Amino acid sequence: MNVFVANEQAVPLDAAALRSIGEAVLRAEGYPEESEVSILLVEEAQIADLNARFLDKPQPTDVLAFPIEHLTPGDAPKPLVNGPPVVLGDVVIAPDYVRRQAESLLVPFADEMGLMVVHGLLHLLGYDHGEDGAAETMEQRERSLLAAAGLKRRR
Repeated sequence: MNVFVANEQAVPLDAAALRSIGEAVLRAEGYPEESEVSILLVEEAQIADLNARFLDKPQPTDVLAFPIEHLTPGDAPKPLVNGPPVVLGDVVIAPDYVRRQAESLLVPFADEMGLMVVHGLLHLLGYDHGEDGAAETMEQRERSLLAAAGLKRRR
């Protein structure tokens, strides 16, 4: 698995832990070892700009996902023989926003960051929470993946 973590904001974070969670999600979802994803840690102003430009929501948020392809949950693409890696897309997280969110919810920051990685990756893999049934499916998968990483989902 190639999970690239780029810390483009001021606060140092444990990139190895985030990478490990990302790798575990991709393996658990059956993605090939040649899979690639980027996790970008950014300032709130940067995520607010992305949220405004791409989702027409002019405010910061915790996590955004930018998939390369439209995927179906549970249906991992097969890599081509001698072909390029399976590139899934980018997950963008605003750690300062996540820290305040964790404090307001009275949950550990590490758990909330883990949730953001899992949540963002599941969006790249085709999961959605726009409808009740889909939301429950995604939340159950989040709980399972976080538990496997020794973390808890906030609700």
